Amino acid sequence: MNRQVPLTEMTESTDPQDLDGQPLLARRDALSRLGRYTAAGLVLPAGLGALPALAAENEDDTYDQDSVLKAATDFFGETTEGLAKVIEKAFKEQGRPNAYIKGQEAGGAVTVGLRYGEGDLLMKHGGAAKVYWAGPSIGFDIGGNASKVFTLVYKLPKPSAIYRRFPGVDGSLYYIGGAGINYQRANGITLAPIRLGVGLRAGASVGYIHYRREKTINPF
Repeated sequence: MNRQVPLTEMTESTDPQDLDGQPLLARRDALSRLGRYTAAGLVLPAGLGALPALAAENEDDTYDQDSVLKAATDFFGETTEGLAKVIEKAFKEQGRPNAYIKGQEAGGAVTVGLRYGEGDLLMKHGGAAKVYWAGPSIGFDIGGNASKVFTLVYKLPKPSAIYRRFPGVDGSLYYIGGAGINYQRANGITLAPIRLGVGLRAGASVGYIHYRREKTINPF
């Protein structure tokens, strides 16, 4: 015969149990740890799930796809089916960016190439910085170009974190309808430069790009 435990007895017990048979003190400790994870902005442990408030906070710090497409269209001065598709691909593979760079670059290559550029970094939460970049590329690469570049930036903790070398992700070049995108990655930060036009060079995803605070002719 099952005995019903009065509420007063349950609360006053030295090791009270909840309805699942788990000690309430353990539940309180788990909730306390969950609060600390959330306050620190850390990834929640498996099984604890994502809090709606935390998801909303992340969305406030990142750009949605429509906003990025509009910003890129305004920047390039035109919209193409290819531009929409490469942005859609980036969102599908990388999620929502928390920053982007609007800039211009020039480069050329015969097997070994060089690329120079400059632009403005803008973060969703308000940070901004001037950025210069240069770098070599090696591979099946021939031609030259001078073009605008719209770069999506993922998981950038602060503007100054952009100033480093970003190796290209081999095989990541994607080109469709006059628009191209490839990925560069370092220390958990991913960059996705988008370029338009016939000047796009096939070897853009091989090599690395060094982003700096000041302009230089040194590509390394």
